[in-house]
Amino acid sequence: MALKKNQQSLKKWTRQKWGYTGKKGKSRYLPKAVRDSLTPAQKAAGSRAKNKATKAGKQSARYTKSERRALRRLR
Repeated sequence: MALKKNQQSLKKWTRQKWGYTGKKGKSRYLPKAVRDSLTPAQKAAGSRAKNKATKAGKQSARYTKSERRALRRLR
């Protein structure tokens, strides 16, 4: 039986090697391909945006422009 489109997407998502760009819990959680494509400065900017949103009481933070671009290339 063939997988539905959303099941295929979930299967692809789980195959990616996910991890933190820096310290666990203090930085972005991204797929390996995206982590490898970002510069250290871009990773730091993403972590700063995440920490700023966390301190403001938000559960999630918007990706930076460079992170959005890298994620789009991955898809």
